[in-house]
Amino acid sequence: MNTFMKKWRNQPFFTYLFLAIQTIVFILGYLTPSIQISGVMYGPFVAYMHEYWRFVTPIFLHFGLAHFAINSVILYYMGQQVEAIYGHSRFFGLYMLSGIMGNAMSFAFNQAGVQSAGASTSLFGLFGAFLILGLHFKNDYRIQAMVRQFALFVGLNLVFGLFDQSIDIWGHIGGIIGGLLLGNLFALPKNYGKYSIHTRIISGVLFVFLLVIFVIYGLKKYQILV
Repeated sequence: MNTFMKKWRNQPFFTYLFLAIQTIVFILGYLTPSIQISGVMYGPFVAYMHEYWRFVTPIFLHFGLAHFAINSVILYYMGQQVEAIYGHSRFFGLYMLSGIMGNAMSFAFNQAGVQSAGASTSLFGLFGAFLILGLHFKNDYRIQAMVRQFALFVGLNLVFGLFDQSIDIWGHIGGIIGGLLLGNLFALPKNYGKYSIHTRIISGVLFVFLLVIFVIYGLKKYQILV
């Protein structure tokens, strides 16, 4: 029994859970399109209808099969690595809060009326959380090699996003900012000594500050706040 429990705890069950949720939501969205409409990030509905759940629900919604498949593959491979390194609870927080940060930045800076959705806000948060490891583990060649690979991938995606109008570049930027800050805040299990307590506190405060600023800026854009 103990062996089974230990093996189960070592599985990336939150990665599998998020994959299962977005798969179920994708199937339901195909059968009932109203689910998609009621869940995507759509600024006017957030500002005027107070549908604040739209900061969360877009994480699990996708536009079309290709969008869903690409994000699912990235989540499957990237999620397992990050969950193994950060631990289950930290991974859950990284994924959800980075996604919320990305959607908040999308709400703030996208043109009025733009609809956006996708796990990429959270995925870029995972990239950010992985990249920040490079600052704390400079002498670990394995981490440094992986950080360089992911940095190249992130850089190319951000560049492509500048030229492809179908990509929510603001959501990606917000997600990676969230991941960088949360990676500092959460730190790694049993490695607190490598993370300055002052850096962790500042990162947490900055995360909350930026999240609030993005929401306020978005509301001002829709003239809810003056």
